[in-house]
Amino acid sequence: MMHRRSEPFASRFPWSLLGALLLALSSPLGGQTLAQWNRYPAISPDGTTIVFTYRGDLYRVPVTGGTAVPLTTHLAHDFMPVWSRDGRHIVFASNRHGNFDLFLIPASGGEARRLTYHSADEFPYAFEPGDTTILFGAVRQDSPTYRGYPTGSQPELYRVGVNGGRVRQVLTTPAEAVQVVGNGEYLLYHDKKGGENEWRKHHTSSIARDIWIYDTSRGTHRKLTTFAGEDRNPV
Repeated sequence: MMHRRSEPFASRFPWSLLGALLLALSSPLGGQTLAQWNRYPAISPDGTTIVFTYRGDLYRVPVTGGTAVPLTTHLAHDFMPVWSRDGRHIVFASNRHGNFDLFLIPASGGEARRLTYHSADEFPYAFEPGDTTILFGAVRQDSPTYRGYPTGSQPELYRVGVNGGRVRQVLTTPAEAVQVVGNGEYLLYHDKKGGENEWRKHHTSSIARDIWIYDTSRGTHRKLTTFAGEDRNPV
């Protein structure tokens, strides 16, 4: 009985099929169909539109779905969009000049206008009542009565006008993801007690974040959460 000698694996493998598969995965159509890492979604005040970040640019899309339209097409990284209260403008962070600064753009699209010029990274949180000022976080300076020097793990809270100009400090204690309550009577935020990586999963420690509320008229802070893990991003 004669046994047929098997062919080498290389000659039997469907290389043409592999090539077609790799071509499909690398094609623009495949990238558009399987768009992933759509991040930092922000819903418009009237609840009709979502602005989000995808591959370093801002896009807007109806909440009912449809085609996402780009708002920015810059080579830099644009992210963290925040709507104005009247829904007419969006502030975002961009590293167009090296570090992250604040930029303002019409919600319908158009030219972005730079608002801050400090060498520290700055990240937007919320528009204040009247849409004339914006709250943002950064490590720019510090009060001599609070601690000896600023550090990246404990940023301060600031405000800047929608037309730029002088930046003013709001809080020297770390406050991130700030939300304005009502007509500005209170600020909701999560604290930052140390330099723990914000993407660490199931983090439980003495520096896990908690939710606080700040009374702007009294200048007092009240802690709202006691969970040993992370409590973040109040709405």
